[in-house]
Amino acid sequence: MCGTNRREFLTGAGAFLSVAAEAKLLAQPMPAGMAEALKEDLVAADVYFHEEQVSDTADAVCNNGWIMFEDYVLVIDANYPAGAKLIIGKIRALTDKPIRFAFDTHHHGDHAYGNQVYVENGGVPVAYAGVIEEMKRYETGYYGNQPGRWEAATKDRADLRSTRLKPPSVLFSKDLIFDDGKHRVELVHLGVAHTHGDAVAWLPKERILFSGDMCVNGPYNYVGDGDVGKWVETLEVARKLEARIICTGHGPRSGATVLDDQQAYFKTLREQVGAIMTKVPREQAKPTIETIRANLKSNAQIARFVSGAGSSDDGFPAQVAKVYEELTGEKLAALAHEPHLARHAHARLHGLIST
Repeated sequence: MCGTNRREFLTGAGAFLSVAAEAKLLAQPMPAGMAEALKEDLVAADVYFHEEQVSDTADAVCNNGWIMFEDYVLVIDANYPAGAKLIIGKIRALTDKPIRFAFDTHHHGDHAYGNQVYVENGGVPVAYAGVIEEMKRYETGYYGNQPGRWEAATKDRADLRSTRLKPPSVLFSKDLIFDDGKHRVELVHLGVAHTHGDAVAWLPKERILFSGDMCVNGPYNYVGDGDVGKWVETLEVARKLEARIICTGHGPRSGATVLDDQQAYFKTLREQVGAIMTKVPREQAKPTIETIRANLKSNAQIARFVSGAGSSDDGFPAQVAKVYEELTGEKLAALAHEPHLARHAHARLHGLIST
C-alpha cells in the first residue's frame, strides 16, 4: 500500500466514508506521519482499524482499533505488550493527543496483557466488570498463590517478562459511553459469547462495531471460555444494531454479513452435533467429527470458520465436544483431551506459546 496516494487511501481503505467526509478530509492539510498511517485502515473520519496476522511469533496478535476524539484517543484492545508498543507508535505517527483509555474487549492475553504499557503511557485500562471475574478465575498468579495463565505465557513471550499483569481499573456493569459531540463510542456488554466477559465498542453515528472475538473472520473461534448456545443469542443482539462495518477480533474487517456468517456457523454446528453425534452410542461418537466437519466445509457461507483436520491449530474437535456437552449435559470420554488441545492451539495461535 506504500504506493497509495491520499485520495486513493481515503476512497479505498476508507471506502465507507461519505462524499462529504471525504471532501472535508481531502481539504485539510495532511497530518504529520500520514504516510505511515497509509498502512492502516481509515474506516471513518478519526476511526482506525489495524488488522494483525494471527501468529505465534507476531508482536501484535489481535486486531486493534482507535478513535481520535477532540482531546484524547481511545484504543480498542490492549494486545500484548509488544503489540501495545506497536499500536502506540502508529497512533503517535498520526497525533500527539494523549492516549487516555485502552478498552479490553475480554480477558484473553492477546487482548489485555498490554494494559501495563498503556498505563505507563498515561492510559487507563477499561473493561466490562465480567473481565475481572474471568481474570480472578484464570489469573491465579495475580489473585492467588498458584501460577496462572500469565505465568504460563511468560515462558514463551519475552515482552511479558519485561512487564506485569495489569487488570483493568475502570469497570462498567452494562455500558460506558464516550461522547465529545463529534464522536460517540458506546462500550456495551451484549451477553455471553467467546467468554463470559465479552463487550464490544459500538459507534452509532458511523454504524461501526468493534466486536472483539465475539465475531472473528476465519478459523479463529475458541469456545473453551464461553457458551456456544448463548453466543448465538448474543450475536442476534449484535445483529439488531444494524452495523455497516464489523471490525472483527481476528481476520479482515467486513460488512454486517460477517455477523450473520458467524452466527450461522454456530447454529449449523449445534444442529449437526444434535442430529449426528447425539444419535449414536458414545463409543461411536468421535468418528462423526469428520462427517460434521465435512458438512460444514461444504457450506460456502461458513466454510472459512472450519479449521483443517490434523493441523496444530485444529480447534474443531473441541468445538464439537463443547457443543455436545451443552446439548446433552455430558462429557464424551473419547473427547476429554480435546479441550486441552484446543487451549494449547488457541494459546499457540494467539502468541502465548511457541510450541
